Amino acid sequence: MLCLTGDWMAQSGRVPALPPDGLKGIGSGQTLAFDTTGIGRWDSGLIEFLWDAKRAAIAAGASIDGATLPPSAQKLLGLLPDGEPPPPPARRRGLGPLNWLGGVTLEFLTETGTLTTLLANTAKGGALILVGRVRMRPVDLLANIKDAGPSALLIISVVNFLLGAILAFVGAIQLQKFAADIYVANLVGVALVREMAAVMTAIIMAGRTGGAYAARIATMLGNEEIDALQVIGIPVEDYILLPSILALILTMPLLYLYGCLVGIAGGGVVAISMLNITVAGYVQQTLGAVPFDQFVFGFCKSIVFGILIGVTSCRIGLKAGRSAADVGIAATRAVVTGIVGVIVLDSLFAAIATVVGF
Repeated sequence: MLCLTGDWMAQSGRVPALPPDGLKGIGSGQTLAFDTTGIGRWDSGLIEFLWDAKRAAIAAGASIDGATLPPSAQKLLGLLPDGEPPPPPARRRGLGPLNWLGGVTLEFLTETGTLTTLLANTAKGGALILVGRVRMRPVDLLANIKDAGPSALLIISVVNFLLGAILAFVGAIQLQKFAADIYVANLVGVALVREMAAVMTAIIMAGRTGGAYAARIATMLGNEEIDALQVIGIPVEDYILLPSILALILTMPLLYLYGCLVGIAGGGVVAISMLNITVAGYVQQTLGAVPFDQFVFGFCKSIVFGILIGVTSCRIGLKAGRSAADVGIAATRAVVTGIVGVIVLDSLFAAIATVVGF
């Protein structure tokens, strides 16, 4: 019989520990009971002491009779294991190239399937918007469009203007040697419309908007807002992901066209100031050098870039952790993934265009 008296409050710091030889006299096959008639107030300190006694008795081969304990103490003591769990076996560390390759492959296939599902749900949601069957608030879509479109015009203008000016400056230095000054307009127009405007605009949006999407969703995940939406029954795809992705799909082509215009203007400023070219001659040469199908090609690329940035950023935000540090990690991953993905897709578009002779 183990007699327990007084208050057993862990916060008081006066809860005694079970001595190593406290149950020395107990033998195998005996039963350890408790006398709790003199116990006053108690909390987890009592449960900790009882657990030590329980493990010591079981280690000695005795059984436990907790019938005299308070009912709540009996329940708490019953939830605790009879002994310390055995330590896990030490994992052997080796190279394991096949294991590493298999893990990477499975992770890649899993992420590919998840992104494909997310993209399919977005396309389905976009189609259902036309018939009014998606619970997406128009104010959310407009807010995302404003953030991804008008709010990004300043940085798009500065980067593309300077890009066009750099192309014109570099081209002017070389073309002056051959008395082909007027072809600076061709160089700037084709380079911007076909490649640079779409790529630079996408890179800017990946760093500006894609990172913001990932950080926002990761913050909502850490604040358990995503869990609250799922408990209420509101689809996360319709409420958060669909407005964000659609905003990028709608604004990226317009920003691309705007970037082309500003970049050509930047190249014109440099060409007109450095070379013997008039404004009318520069505009006429540009219109003749850049056919309409080049704008269509860049327009289609910008839409694909917008889909890539939106889907990957939202996915990275959804699989982020719940701490404050994970928000920054998710934003960084979204920016890096978006920039690398844009460059890879642009290379793929260039290869396809070369194969088909476009």
